[in-house]
Amino acid sequence: MNIILIRKHSGGSGYINLNRRRLFAFALVTMVLLPGGLAYTGYWLGKQSVKFQPDVLYAVLQEQLEQQDLQINNTKRDVEDNMSALASRLGSLQARVIRLDALGQRLTKMAKLDKGEFNFDSVPAVGGPASSEVSPVDVPDFMQNIALLSKQIEDRGQQLSVLETMMMNRNLQAEVFPAGRPIRKGWTSSYFGLRTDPFTGRREHHKGMDFAGKDGSDVIAVAAGVITWASRRYGYGNLVEINHGNGYVTRYGHNKKIIVKVGDTVKKGQKISLMGSTGRSTGPHVHFEVLFNGRTVNPAKYIQATR
Repeated sequence: MNIILIRKHSGGSGYINLNRRRLFAFALVTMVLLPGGLAYTGYWLGKQSVKFQPDVLYAVLQEQLEQQDLQINNTKRDVEDNMSALASRLGSLQARVIRLDALGQRLTKMAKLDKGEFNFDSVPAVGGPASSEVSPVDVPDFMQNIALLSKQIEDRGQQLSVLETMMMNRNLQAEVFPAGRPIRKGWTSSYFGLRTDPFTGRREHHKGMDFAGKDGSDVIAVAAGVITWASRRYGYGNLVEINHGNGYVTRYGHNKKIIVKVGDTVKKGQKISLMGSTGRSTGPHVHFEVLFNGRTVNPAKYIQATR
């Protein structure tokens, strides 16, 4: 194979004779050695560029470290927030337990229950043999147990509140239910029912019970209620009348002095007057009546209710 060469300036010509060996060498240089040399040259130039620019590597590493620090800080903040929420929840549960314990102690005292059976001062007695298997506590299970404990405490609190309301109503009814004697000191001088009238000598029905005592001694309310009468009434002298609700009314007659007025609210055992002998009376005493739904009843069973 001959390649003809033409000279530009001299106008002469020449030729190159390419045999098979020379053609193969030319193709090897053109297709293999030249691209390989260019690739190596680019690699060497890049290596030298990086070698002589360490600030580029530092900047890349610094950026990666900052991103990792940011991720770590975000994770720590999330953990701290979760721990704060968990601590707050546990504090709320502990406060509820304290309130329930206080309520339980009060109910135990109010109901006069056995303190050995209902002891809110200490944790419940538990026990059992030791187990060789210890199960690790998983965080989701732990949170589920807290939620379950919260629900149990809420239900327990509602039940105790209902029990407290029932006991308060029971105590309130006990306060307004007539019970006990209308005096602190003295004796029974006449009973309810048929008796000989001290003024006429005839057999007449006595509507109440008489309690004799020292002139000027205390007369007390046998139950809580509202004063509906506090002045003189024929036959009773100075009379105090108390409405206790639920159909019950009590009357206290022959008082020397009345120390309450109509509309006053009185408590069980509160002094309402001083014993005297006003009205139809033969001496210092209090005439005590109990009315239920407008009809007089025997006060004896109400007086004996506290014994």
